[in-house]
Amino acid sequence: MSEAQDWAGRVAVVTGGGSGIGAALCRRFAEAGMSIVVADVDKPAAVEVAGQLADEGVLVADARALPVRVDVASADEVAALGEATMDAFGAVHLVCNNAGVSAGGLSWEVPMSDWQWVMEVNLWGVVYGVRTFVPLIVRSGGGHIVNTASMAGLTSPPFMSPYSVAKHGVVALSEALYHELSFSHPEVGASVLCPGWVRTRIYEAGRNRPQRHGGPTMFGEGGLSEGEEGADGPGAMVAQLIASGMDPSEVADLVWSAVLERRFWVFTGDDWIAMAAERARGAFAGENPQLKLPGIELPVEPDDSAGSD
Repeated sequence: MSEAQDWAGRVAVVTGGGSGIGAALCRRFAEAGMSIVVADVDKPAAVEVAGQLADEGVLVADARALPVRVDVASADEVAALGEATMDAFGAVHLVCNNAGVSAGGLSWEVPMSDWQWVMEVNLWGVVYGVRTFVPLIVRSGGGHIVNTASMAGLTSPPFMSPYSVAKHGVVALSEALYHELSFSHPEVGASVLCPGWVRTRIYEAGRNRPQRHGGPTMFGEGGLSEGEEGADGPGAMVAQLIASGMDPSEVADLVWSAVLERRFWVFTGDDWIAMAAERARGAFAGENPQLKLPGIELPVEPDDSAGSD
């Protein structure tokens, strides 16, 4: 598939579809004539997005939007999502493993419950999505799979190790998947989305945190938070940058373009690309890591070559 009209009447599944980038992806795919499975751990949010697509006339012809509750941290629930999709539509052609959460702090102080929660959703959720949906896309005659990583999957900012570790894993998995599909199932394309600052509720993800990892938390409770660090702290700066970031609809347009062009890398800003490129250059030159984050003025790091007093 390469032309927009080829996707009309097809079926898309989007995890994390109840808000942010996920909701924008659902809308963009619906505008292309596809039926949508809006999957989210927050069932009311998924129902709201599906209802909006129907009520606002976004869905085309006989296309439908099906809201499904799923916790992507559960292999069984992701498998059930695949079954529900096939039961409802008989096929699936485009899958976005997009659900994500965030927690952070000093790497040696981050609670293990935070590590486990972030890794389960951000990395294992994508693993489960690949294992469940690639065979279904193949069975359906081909299509595309998009895994949401982050520019934190190509760089390593401080105070967000669990998030970065998971997103590096998503990039590695996606790149391997791209090659494997090229060899064995060229009818299925793969992309990895690496966004920078985008206006989403990622830092409020604790609202849906499961009881096995401590239950729901509000923004500002633990980790890299505005409340703990104050108005000038890193948590507050990140929150402000997210609030001023790219609109999710613009990200959805970039993803859709990549799907149509069967393009692997999806980036959202030249400043982040330059940062990742400089990191790679410095690594191969044997230089120590340099901290540069788009939109943030950072203090100058100490010169490692300077002697001590």
